[in-house]
Amino acid sequence: MPILFPAIDLKDGECVRLKLGLMEEATVYNTDPAAQALAFREAGFTHLHVVDLNGAFEGRAVNGAAVEAILAAVGSTVKVQLGGGIRAMADVERWLAAGLARVILGTVAVRDPALVREAARRFPGQVAVGIDAKGGHVAVEGWAESSELTATDLARRFEDAGVAAIIYTDIDRDGILAGINWDATIALGHAVRVPVIASGGLASMTDIDRLAGPDAAHLEGAITGRALYDGRIDAAEALARLG
Repeated sequence: MPILFPAIDLKDGECVRLKLGLMEEATVYNTDPAAQALAFREAGFTHLHVVDLNGAFEGRAVNGAAVEAILAAVGSTVKVQLGGGIRAMADVERWLAAGLARVILGTVAVRDPALVREAARRFPGQVAVGIDAKGGHVAVEGWAESSELTATDLARRFEDAGVAAIIYTDIDRDGILAGINWDATIALGHAVRVPVIASGGLASMTDIDRLAGPDAAHLEGAITGRALYDGRIDAAEALARLG
């Protein structure tokens, strides 16, 4: 059964959604991220995708207090994964000790792949790689810089590393409700043995139906943000269709 991950993106301590990854294009949906996490739990979600947006740009935890509040609110009842600003083994250790189910390593997967491999070895099942692509090429530093790597090239580097999942975001679709880039996501899923999670652009129940369909059967799930907050995705109906 595919997992639907509601997203809590943190900017300046608030729950926001960006458009195309631009910090200046932020819409605030809740000033209390812990309350938002509880609302998602009450809606029936068992997993949560959290991103420290400021941290992704600054390379360190900036919204740590908000993440800790989310973890304290939901406890062990919701599996929380976190990305953004996790660049050192000490960061991985800290967050997993704090109760995260999984950390997401993005920029460091390009800059220091050995760290990703070591983290995956030390914490099996608890380290995911975040691959954010724009025009097919991997973007880093909070999407502010692009690299020469393709998403598939980067994913294949970690096939034998023991990472739990690849979270693939199409930046050109993120936050604009254009629909997931299913062709690229499914192709990536077929290209690597690591489970892939779709991110960026989930727009409607049509995307939910596609996620539940046979051609997406090898995907672990998908992340939903703006469509869920705006009511284009009905949580109960979506979970029923996936379940």
